[in-house]
Amino acid sequence: MLEIRGLNVYHGWVQALRELSLDVSESELLAIMGANGAGKSTLLGTLAGLHRPAGGEILLRGRKITGKSPEHIVRQGVSLVPERREIFNSLSVLDNLVLGAYHRYRGNKEAVSDDVKEILEIFPALKGKEQEPAGTLSGGLQQMLAIGRGLMARPSLLLLDEPSAGLAPLVVREIMSTLAQLKKTGVTIILVEQNTKAALKVADRALVMERGRITMSGSSEDLMQDSMVQQAYLGRARVQPAVAL
Repeated sequence: MLEIRGLNVYHGWVQALRELSLDVSESELLAIMGANGAGKSTLLGTLAGLHRPAGGEILLRGRKITGKSPEHIVRQGVSLVPERREIFNSLSVLDNLVLGAYHRYRGNKEAVSDDVKEILEIFPALKGKEQEPAGTLSGGLQQMLAIGRGLMARPSLLLLDEPSAGLAPLVVREIMSTLAQLKKTGVTIILVEQNTKAALKVADRALVMERGRITMSGSSEDLMQDSMVQQAYLGRARVQPAVAL
């Protein structure tokens, strides 16, 4: 579904992505792990059209989207749920959701209204809060709203940047369960996540980024068992062999 070939991205003089290549299959849930500054958010932002590559190519179902505007990329079926949610606090929950479908609202308001109802079925905790200012919601509800707004674009590729940040474990489990269900409906998901354990539980495949490059890739089960991943991301200390005296 998604092909990335030799992607290079700079922030000023700093190179954030270095010859990065990656394939993502249809209906796959791919988790991306790595330390702060590894280039994870830059990768998502580049796929969404927020950063212009200095080199390389991005193909979505065989169509080149490299360097295209965010508006064009949204229309092609790519939706980004950014880090820190970035919802409009002063607008109502309903208005935030409708803004996710801004590119097709005038053409079919009835379909957009139906989509709002569907989002409220996916996130029932938002029901009854449609007219409340989004800024008054709890962090967990705001994250559900941000994901719901992303889904209002009817994406075939959903990009999520740290959706569990700052949330209680129970809310994290609910959100991860929702992502697993969305994958079953045919949505392809790329999940950047610091909560490695939660991400690996729902992902089909995972990769590790360091300094703008992919340094490790494999099934979620394989990475869960990898000693380096356990030590760096799962908080499990490496057992040192006993020394004979």
